[in-house]
Amino acid sequence: MVFPLRGVILLPRSSFPLNVFEPRYMTLVNDALGTDRLIGFVQPHPSEGDAESPDGRNVALRSIGGAGRLIAWQETDDGRYLITLSGVSRFSLATEEETGAPYRVFGVDWSPFADDLVHGHGEDAVDRERLLTVLKAYLKANDLSADWEGISKSSNELLVNTLSMISPYGPEEKQALLEARDLKTRAEVLVTLAEMDLAGADGGSGTTLQ
Repeated sequence: MVFPLRGVILLPRSSFPLNVFEPRYMTLVNDALGTDRLIGFVQPHPSEGDAESPDGRNVALRSIGGAGRLIAWQETDDGRYLITLSGVSRFSLATEEETGAPYRVFGVDWSPFADDLVHGHGEDAVDRERLLTVLKAYLKANDLSADWEGISKSSNELLVNTLSMISPYGPEEKQALLEARDLKTRAEVLVTLAEMDLAGADGGSGTTLQ
């Protein structure tokens, strides 16, 4: 089950809340709850324009996405679903399957990302001090705040993957973070993106980063 969503990536062991209201994806959630609770997220290909979740089975998708397991589900009074997923692993899209479902179903290849299943894989290689130094500078330049107590208690894996998922960058940058070969490389991409922003920073908006 694949949920095409531009600007969204899902990485191992990071939580992702989502508001689901389109009928096709509400059906997807219902079906996932009745099976293994796994949902794959893939960004639409850049050639498909700027729509957040373009409709149609001929819409080109990125070749690499991320899967998460439904860990929380709630139906609102107005008929929407509020769900939370926990990232499991990245995958490569394979052949699309013909089904009668209103959403798209693909076979996937997990093997290139076997290390995603290893809790904390590559944490020791992350330059945490540099990452936090750049993060503090970025937050200060943009008049943002953060939960530093929570950050100090976070593992390198959780810190890097969560920052990658909630970062304010566009689809291309998000895809680069998703496809980074390991945690160390993903942290380096985060630092580079932040440093590029800092180089042209002209103040922030006073928002709080949670």
